[in-house]
Amino acid sequence: MTSEKMNIYQKLLEVRKSVTYLKKEATSNQYKYTGSAQVLASVRDKINEMGLILVPKILDKNLLTETIEFVEKEKPKKTTTYFTELTLSMTWVNADNPSETVECSWYSQGVDIAGEKGVGKALTYGEKYFILKFFNIPTDNDDPDAFQKKFEQKASKEIQTKIRETWIKSGQKINLLERQCQIMYGSGVAQLSEDDAEAFLTLLEDKLGDPDGIN
Repeated sequence: MTSEKMNIYQKLLEVRKSVTYLKKEATSNQYKYTGSAQVLASVRDKINEMGLILVPKILDKNLLTETIEFVEKEKPKKTTTYFTELTLSMTWVNADNPSETVECSWYSQGVDIAGEKGVGKALTYGEKYFILKFFNIPTDNDDPDAFQKKFEQKASKEIQTKIRETWIKSGQKINLLERQCQIMYGSGVAQLSEDDAEAFLTLLEDKLGDPDGIN
């Protein structure tokens, strides 16, 4: 059956069948993760072949800020975290029959310290995980059989150590790390999930090149 004769659910099923699993390929220091570009690239050709369009829409937004003030080397400093929450609608459209749509409610969040990237991060994060979850795509460092065992795994000691090292390198006091982690993720460093730990470490690394650091 040609794609033009398929209904939207048949087309979405073909996309789902085209990706068995994704091996984590993007690298940050000593750990690997599945990047947004990798996720989109894994389904883009099949989505185009099937004549599908994904239309995202922001339905609601919420911005939370938390500022920590402290003294370092006799100078007052502060760190402000911007936490962006988005309520989204993700709608698949059958380009061969635009009246056929599948709409899904979705939620996403983005954490930023500079403040200007929160919405963009939330949209990128939301799109990535919508694709992964909608098409039930497993991810793993090594092989698909190990995916189920590692999916709910807590962050490795290696990533936890890297977070602490990067935090110190950025000029922050180590005793403030746990508080910042609690504000951003609701748990300490040792309790972070793999995804949250990766996101936090990436955020810290992004700020190392900023002349003002994380302040």
